[in-house]
Amino acid sequence: MFDLNQINAAAERLSGVAIKTPVLPLSSDRWPGLPDAEVTVKLELFQQAGSFKARGAYLGVNDLTQAEGAAGVVAASGGNHALAVSWAAKAAGVNAQIAMPKATDPERIKLCRAMGAEVTLHDDMAAAFAEMERIAAQGATLMHPFEARHMILGAAVCGVEYLSQVPEIDTLVVPVGGGGLIAGMALAFKLLRPEGQVIGVEPLGADSTTRSLAAGRPVVLEEVATIADSLGSPKALPMSYAMAAAHVDRMVHIADDDMRAGMRDFADVLRIMAEPACAASLAAIKGPLRDDLAGRRVGIIACGSNIGMARYQSLLS
Repeated sequence: MFDLNQINAAAERLSGVAIKTPVLPLSSDRWPGLPDAEVTVKLELFQQAGSFKARGAYLGVNDLTQAEGAAGVVAASGGNHALAVSWAAKAAGVNAQIAMPKATDPERIKLCRAMGAEVTLHDDMAAAFAEMERIAAQGATLMHPFEARHMILGAAVCGVEYLSQVPEIDTLVVPVGGGGLIAGMALAFKLLRPEGQVIGVEPLGADSTTRSLAAGRPVVLEEVATIADSLGSPKALPMSYAMAAAHVDRMVHIADDDMRAGMRDFADVLRIMAEPACAASLAAIKGPLRDDLAGRRVGIIACGSNIGMARYQSLLS
């Protein structure tokens, strides 16, 4: 989909706007249970709007024509994508309408509104998507959370940036929701390290990409059941699925309790209040991947964290 020249050009467009997020080496004395490997984590929770999605959202909003910008953008999300679109639209001076489920963490709703987005609340995510499509039919540009070239390109920029910071990585472990993050990061990683290994991580109750790769086609889940709402996509879609099929070497499952343990690790070691998705890669390398990663140079992604204190405490109580 993209070559390195295109990815580097996108990185130039993001220079001075997106944050070059820090990378932290993890040691087993502070992070018990790590594999016998060299491990680093890229802290994407320190990105603009609190997640990796900011790069792709900014690229998408800044690709709009003058007429499209005047008509504004619309998104449906209960998570980090809503915040990223709200931030990118504000930065570009574009109106953003965000349809969110009523069950969304109130902190996320408040932050979207604080950035100037028009937020409407709906019974569930299906109803929010219906509202998004209604508004898009009236002329606003639809900003999809993962099935979009600009979102995959933004994730590829993140991948190239990570390898510029830690060139020796030979294994990349990436959380998977809809698949946009792993699609872009895996592409970048394979362009720079074709011999490297890319592993995707999904919750047991939201494994649309794992099932799609096994079936050889995008599939739709009958039910989503996980505490990681940012990883709760009910289906895979053709573009991101094709990228994963081309570049991802393996998928693994983690349980909700694995993510809870990772959330506690971030709190205990870094004093960071991580949402479940943010802890997914850490949970995977301490769990199902622990023995397989011995002797490797591993990079993991803390993909983002926008969570209110009340929800955080309820998940860990």
